Amino acid sequence: MNGSDVLASLRNELASAIQSYIPPRPELLPVSPWLAMSLLQKAIRRGRSDFALQAAATLLQKYPDHFWRRCIVIAFEDVGIADFETVALVTAAASKTSRAAIGSEWAIASFLVSRLCASAKCRAADDLVMVAERHPAYERERLDLTFRPISELISVALSNVAIGERALALWFAIGTERCRSEHLRSRRGAPTAVFDFLCETDLPHTVIEVAREAFYKVGELHCPLLPLLWSVKPCDLRAPGDDEFPSWTMCGPLPSWAIDMFSREGRTALRRFLAAEGPAARWVRTHVPQSQQVDFLGYILFSVDSGLLAKRLRWPLADELRRLAEIESQGPYCPDATEITGMLRDELPLLNEVRAHVL
Repeated sequence: MNGSDVLASLRNELASAIQSYIPPRPELLPVSPWLAMSLLQKAIRRGRSDFALQAAATLLQKYPDHFWRRCIVIAFEDVGIADFETVALVTAAASKTSRAAIGSEWAIASFLVSRLCASAKCRAADDLVMVAERHPAYERERLDLTFRPISELISVALSNVAIGERALALWFAIGTERCRSEHLRSRRGAPTAVFDFLCETDLPHTVIEVAREAFYKVGELHCPLLPLLWSVKPCDLRAPGDDEFPSWTMCGPLPSWAIDMFSREGRTALRRFLAAEGPAARWVRTHVPQSQQVDFLGYILFSVDSGLLAKRLRWPLADELRRLAEIESQGPYCPDATEITGMLRDELPLLNEVRAHVL
């Protein structure tokens, strides 16, 4: 099947699935789109359909374009190869015209959000992005691959070299002009050629076409990385299990774990936390330049709170990518983040107090 046939089949499957589905009616939240999007993603990660549906209803009524784009991003960042069928259905629903032929916007949206919450999850694609652009082991490759022709980059991406180098080659082939990074030089890529070439491999055609459609919708590197990870996933994957979630509190209408550095309120909370005299704040002020402290602490917070998953699919490469991203890719001022990660984990109750005060 070509790409349009793949998507038509998926839309038929989605239409059939929602025929007998009765959508819930959650209350809307009095929050900004940035906080609503943050809550949606973190709630899906934790399998909290109650919070996720509130965020979805809020976004769909006030900021529908933000909602549908965010759903695709979440599907590829947080679910990925752990539940490809759900990723595919979310991608198939991205077209407004197609949704109109399937059912009501809220019925489709709430069905897919509930399914994302219930699905197994794998963040290997997002961890691989972090490793490729920031891990010191790939400093030479970040320079060397910049100027290679597309054909060579595709060959590297499909070779047996280290997965970080393969991801970098794919990134440059897709183009860093579109999938931007402050750590990589800008160059134009050829996304169509990349996906066409992937179609000539032994990878499942449906996987390639879903990744292609999602990339053209959101322009995120996680989309073409899914087929790359598909090519190396083992057959004997372990049953998914929950991460260990720390204690949390409500901050106004939101749980504390929804407030991170990607919102104005979250950045305000991090700045106030850094001004305190706790061990984590002192460590960051001692080791990290002031201009980078909020972002640095935000990434550490991600590993101990914001990025945790219910039903995480465990497999050796995913576990190693997570370690490399969280411990060894936090920048030149922190070659090993073990100590500061432990400090912040211990001080989360204090940060939650600050978050509550900000909200």
